[in-house]
Amino acid sequence: MKKSNYSKSVVISVAIHALLIVLLLWGADFTFDNKQPVGNTIQATMVDPAMLNQQAQQIRQQRQAAKEAEQARQDRLEQQTAALETQRKAEAERIRQLKADKLAAEKETREAEKQQQLQQQQALEAKAKAEAKAKAEAKAKAEAKAKAEAKAKAEAKAKAEAKAKVEAKAKAEAKAKAEAQAKVEAKAKADAKAKADAKAKADAKAKADAKAKADAQAKADAKAKQDAALNDMFSGLEAENAQRGGARGKHIADEADRYGAIYKQMIQQKLLVDQSFKGQKCDLILRLSVNGLVLKVSQVSGNDTLCRAAKSAVLQVSEFPMPDNPDVVKKLQEINLTVSP
Repeated sequence: MKKSNYSKSVVISVAIHALLIVLLLWGADFTFDNKQPVGNTIQATMVDPAMLNQQAQQIRQQRQAAKEAEQARQDRLEQQTAALETQRKAEAERIRQLKADKLAAEKETREAEKQQQLQQQQALEAKAKAEAKAKAEAKAKAEAKAKAEAKAKAEAKAKAEAKAKVEAKAKAEAKAKAEAQAKVEAKAKADAKAKADAKAKADAKAKADAKAKADAQAKADAKAKQDAALNDMFSGLEAENAQRGGARGKHIADEADRYGAIYKQMIQQKLLVDQSFKGQKCDLILRLSVNGLVLKVSQVSGNDTLCRAAKSAVLQVSEFPMPDNPDVVKKLQEINLTVSP
């Protein structure tokens, strides 16, 4: 390109010189007279040196202008080349950063999955321990009850034997009358004891049936209250206020609030409500990846039982939808969550 422009400048210069020669020839007088000359006469047109200098100066200026234009064009090409190189490097850096972010997000996702599996395993182990403990307590209560009943029977038997001895002695002294009376009393005592044992068994069965019925009713009541209170449990998902003013900051804040409402609804659907939560409060911090995966749920303050239920609901959701706007995503990566029945 540079060689072509130089050739173009040379052509222009040659054309200007040719034009000057034509003008000089045009100014000369080439007319002929048929009359016989009376002597040797030479007619010539004088060339103004000032005009030649002026034309030469114009040619030099045109060459200088062409040279400066060529230099300016070269400068622009160099600037464009530098700008393209800078843009290429920036694009390469952006691609490298995107790859690094993707790898980091994948790593965070794997860590979150491992953490979730560990928490689920711990929850299963805790449930198994609680069930084993409940069975052990029930067995201990049953054994204690059996021992108490056996002791009561042994004491009753001992008293009966002692009284029988006293009565046997009285019977022996009273002879036939005492023996007859002792038989009557022994029979009466045996009947009374049989009735007492039957009544004790009936009372124990009635108590067990009543307890089972009361437990079933309590579970049914708790389930009904849980279903009724499910939609009123959450006090709201609080997104951070926009730090910058103007329309863009308001748009980011509005988008964060809108996605926060979506998150709230998703968590509500997973939350298990208990009657004991009424009047309690729990503050959590929820951290998400750029893809919406749950990375961590931390308890800040509040009722431990309610917080465990809220954490479980968040982990069951596992992944939340994320917007396309990176500024909104940044605000949603750490959320203050308040649960208050």
